[in-house]
Amino acid sequence: MNNVTNRYIFMELLPPFLINVGFLLFIFLMTKILDITNYIVNYKIGLTVVLSMLFFSMPQFLQFVIPMSVMLAVLLTFLRMSGDNEITALKASGFSIYQLLPPVVLFCVIGTLLTMFLTIYGIPWGNLSLRGLTARVAASSFEIGLKERTFNDNFKDVMLYVSKIDAGSKELMDVFIEDKRGEDMINTIVSSRGKLISDSENLSFRLRLWDGTINQVDIKNRSVNSIQFETYDVRLSIKELIQGAGDRRKNRREMSLGEMRDFMKTSEKKDRAYNKTLLDYHKKFSIPLASVVLGLIAVPLGIQSEVRKRSSGLAFGLALFLMYYILLTTGTGLGKSGKLPPLLGMWAPNLVMGIIAAIFIFRAGRERPLWADSLKRAAGHFFGTLIKRRDQKE
Repeated sequence: MNNVTNRYIFMELLPPFLINVGFLLFIFLMTKILDITNYIVNYKIGLTVVLSMLFFSMPQFLQFVIPMSVMLAVLLTFLRMSGDNEITALKASGFSIYQLLPPVVLFCVIGTLLTMFLTIYGIPWGNLSLRGLTARVAASSFEIGLKERTFNDNFKDVMLYVSKIDAGSKELMDVFIEDKRGEDMINTIVSSRGKLISDSENLSFRLRLWDGTINQVDIKNRSVNSIQFETYDVRLSIKELIQGAGDRRKNRREMSLGEMRDFMKTSEKKDRAYNKTLLDYHKKFSIPLASVVLGLIAVPLGIQSEVRKRSSGLAFGLALFLMYYILLTTGTGLGKSGKLPPLLGMWAPNLVMGIIAAIFIFRAGRERPLWADSLKRAAGHFFGTLIKRRDQKE
């Protein structure tokens, strides 16, 4: 009987999980639809390349989608079983809430392993692949790599800042360039507008500027020259950009676990960079484990015999996931600044949710109302008393 029930519950968990993952991925694609349209229409980037960019970005998104989908799958499954009186029938057959946990725990552990695979292998691979693809795309349309109101340092010894990029004409507005490629010479160029002209044969771009000023600082002779120009061309080599994509040092989101450990061991100071790396290291394990704690919270929330409570159980489950995400965001921010130990910042959300799950399961196992129900009753009694007093005064 136990094996039959366990298989039944486990198979019931799969459809809502897959539906939730598919729905959330659809929301992810909808948030990117404007970028996709912009790439295809304005920059003439092929659909295959755009879909590849989305695919490489997906592991970063899925690390949160899977724990949330696990929680919703457990919650929706037990709400349905409760609404169809299947939970009541199981209790009448001698089943307790603890006997219903094994298939849920197995399901949550599978979700944890999937998420851990993404955080340990998927995200670094996706970020590295995305960086390489972006460098290759830049060879044909470098405007994609430029960001408005951001200092772009993709080219060696050249810093480029653009206030605005016209999507239609591809013109760059209010351009600032710091060029250190000359020996003992720093050129600072300010121009009202510019445009990138591709030179595919030489793997380079010419940045044509109009109506600007060049300030030349000769470090060796300690002299400064200022030149006004109507038209001026700056050559930018894509070879350096493409080579830099492979040679540039990995950031913390592209590192493997071993590389993170080596970085932290060789780090002389426990500064902000060290804290960020330590946070990301623990995040690779703490976020996957959220599938277990959130999934266990969903079991007592879903075991409700009254149909009218189904909406409140779902709403409270989503509120708890939001609470987890807020705790995680807060712990990450405090850990980066050094105000909270990174270890505590990453694991505190799981600890809090684990305590709540244990309390909920214990109370549900003893057929006692959950904390949420008790709080709702207390709030109803409080507001009811206030309304009665107001009516008596009137």
